[in-house]
Amino acid sequence: MEEKRLVRLRSSILVDICIVKKTKRHYQDILIDHDNIKFKKVMKDRWNVYDNSPIVNASELCYILRKVVNLNEDRIRKTKMLINRHKRVIIFYNFDYELEILRLMCEELKVPVSEWNGHKHEKLPTGDEWVYLVQYTAGAEGWNCISTDTIIFYSLNYSYKTTMQAAGRIDRRNTPYTDLYYYFLKTTSWIDRAIMKALRNKKNFNESAFVKVFG
Repeated sequence: MEEKRLVRLRSSILVDICIVKKTKRHYQDILIDHDNIKFKKVMKDRWNVYDNSPIVNASELCYILRKVVNLNEDRIRKTKMLINRHKRVIIFYNFDYELEILRLMCEELKVPVSEWNGHKHEKLPTGDEWVYLVQYTAGAEGWNCISTDTIIFYSLNYSYKTTMQAAGRIDRRNTPYTDLYYYFLKTTSWIDRAIMKALRNKKNFNESAFVKVFG
């Protein structure tokens, strides 16, 4: 009885607050070329083309397949195009080898760059042009940015929750922007299509299930 009374009292003092969301998210897929011959060889032979050794499990197979599609000049070229278009961008990535590529790319563009990852926790850059390199696991939550309207997902993340948390870094109530732009760089490879399908269904990508279907 006392519990019901407390619930009634709580309900009597609670006030509903209606928050009108002013931002609009624009998601765009950017198609990237990949080495389909090498991709199929890895799938068929279960061979690590980088270490020249047999692939031992589903996790390693997916890692190597992703490396094949991620290491591509077309991915770098289109990322540069987006940086030149938007000037201030946050780039989310997964792997250390991607970080090295992105560092070199920013150096070539002569654009200020800062990082948030397992190695560095640097502050957001300032100025009219900059790039902020953020590793998904380290920086998908816990900080906000209202000085840009653009995020580039340089490679796809397995987790729907992590991806949405990453997207939320610029979607803040006090942002001066109305339109927010999110670019997903992806190939037409089986693994990228499977990851995107999982994300669009608000699910996580499962490596073992992927190998069973496509292996």
